[in-house]
Amino acid sequence: MIDIKLIRENPQKFKDAAKAKHFDVDIDKLIEIDQALKATKQKLQVITTDKNQIGKSIPRLANDEKQTAMAQLADLKQQQADYDEQIKQLQPLFDDLILHVAQPADDDVPLGADDTQNVEIRKEGQIPQFDFELADHVQLGLDLGIIDIERGVKLAGTRNYFLKGDGALLHWAVLRFAVDLMVKRGYVPMSVPLLVRDATMQGTAYFPGGEDQAYRMKKDQLNLVGTAEVPLTAYHMGEILNEEQLPLKYVGLSTCFRREAGAAGKDTYGLYRIHQFDKVEQVVVCRNDPEQSMKFHSEILSNAEAVMQALKLPYRIVNVCTGDLGRGQAKKFDIEAWMPSRKNYCETHSASKFYDFQARRMNLRYKETATKKNIFCHTLNNTVIASPRVLIPLLELYQNPDGSINIPEVLQPYMNNKQKITKPT
Repeated sequence: MIDIKLIRENPQKFKDAAKAKHFDVDIDKLIEIDQALKATKQKLQVITTDKNQIGKSIPRLANDEKQTAMAQLADLKQQQADYDEQIKQLQPLFDDLILHVAQPADDDVPLGADDTQNVEIRKEGQIPQFDFELADHVQLGLDLGIIDIERGVKLAGTRNYFLKGDGALLHWAVLRFAVDLMVKRGYVPMSVPLLVRDATMQGTAYFPGGEDQAYRMKKDQLNLVGTAEVPLTAYHMGEILNEEQLPLKYVGLSTCFRREAGAAGKDTYGLYRIHQFDKVEQVVVCRNDPEQSMKFHSEILSNAEAVMQALKLPYRIVNVCTGDLGRGQAKKFDIEAWMPSRKNYCETHSASKFYDFQARRMNLRYKETATKKNIFCHTLNNTVIASPRVLIPLLELYQNPDGSINIPEVLQPYMNNKQKITKPT
């Protein structure tokens, strides 16, 4: 959420931000409602002051004067009721519109319409060359008996799957390795709720706007999370932290659920775009300082890169353009792994910087030591690893001519020191 004072000072900036990010919000209407609310609240303050003065004077007045004062008091109470009703009508309109305002992107974010206009920053690792025809991850998984999409669809519908045997073990090995790496780097491991209230989704900026992507439990008024970012970032929602507690660094492993609404016919093959997956997520809550946010944005990106480098997967970093940013993101870096079957670098991680956008929605603040003022925190998050999407490059880039899969060295301790996945005998 944006500070209304900033919108009052420069409404055009937020009109431009909404246009660049493809979000529909009526800034002029918001300003109009804000002015009406502000004026009404000022009038209420005057009435409250007048009521108090008249109330204090009544015991000292003569009878005639007292009757006049009582009539004035009654008139003020009616005016107060009228203004209270106006606020009751205006406040929900204001609250709804302010939630739709988009955070302006940083100045160094490229202007673009969609992900095709994201700007490559650098490539890391070499794409290996093979002297045999590569199989894709689905073919490899079926031949090895480690992936079963057909039965996943039979039981749960499209975009579902089973991982079996060494496929399940490889999936868990990737996740466990990522968690261990993050814990060694000082991040506090968290096991998080997967069902959260609407207020939590709103606080982290997934609502409004993301309702169609969420699995919503209407009977219980709860939502299945699409990422551990939601409970991790909202962990201190409504609290006032001490400045000395910051930064807070959390890592969570969770199952994630996404409806993929609007993705009909898109990425339907294999394990790339699915309804349920597991992800290790990192979240940082820090002081309200752009320099600190920039520092931690680099840190969380380097954490994810460390995982990719340990797995020896070639990837690239892109600076995400305005049209591919979320409502609250000021800047985002994507990591894209090389996937042979897709003949391209494809997204596996997103590192996002929000400044105080999420914290304002969650009323997450800290008490500044020097001034004793309560200040909104800054928040950031990034994928550490998500599986089974990362299994696509792992299976395809580590395959052998006989269809077996070499297990990356760093994952072998998590798979009983097994070095290769082979066909069942």
